[in-house]
Amino acid sequence: MTQIVFETHSISEDNEVGVATGWLPGRLSSEGRELAADLGRRRSEDGLAAVFSSDLTRAVETASIAFGGRLPILLDWRLRECDYGDWNGHSREQVHDRRRDFLDQRYPGGESWRAATARVAGFLDGLPARWSGRRVLVIGHLATRWAFDEVLAGVPLENSLDEDFTWRPGWEYVLTPTDR
Repeated sequence: MTQIVFETHSISEDNEVGVATGWLPGRLSSEGRELAADLGRRRSEDGLAAVFSSDLTRAVETASIAFGGRLPILLDWRLRECDYGDWNGHSREQVHDRRRDFLDQRYPGGESWRAATARVAGFLDGLPARWSGRRVLVIGHLATRWAFDEVLAGVPLENSLDEDFTWRPGWEYVLTPTDR
């Protein structure tokens, strides 16, 4: 069994202006940097063995500010947001108001939500090999969380697509050998 704490990357400049960054790097805003520091303080006594992070800049910044020098930070591209393809960097409304259309159909030049979920599930496949019996933190995106919800909590992706995102200080999951 592996305990997984999931946290979204901190607030980015794009989040503040209503842009769906997708696979573009993005950067944390001033508030986002403060929230990343708070994440490090909140999780300082959590018994974490390592931090896994999406390799997109906004997630890497969050991990580095929160845990740099204190815990190993391992970057993994599979933890990225859904690739909106030609729509990366477009308005949040354009990308997310139609996200149900892209459950199985790819965004133009990108991927579908189902493909993003499968990509994140691939990350989970290898996690127990090294981290069984440990508690790890994962910093990712909406697609990361929805994949964890589907694979580890049994929440169908279709249900998640209809959900409005509400930030909270982390989600907890348990990965057992039977999950993957």
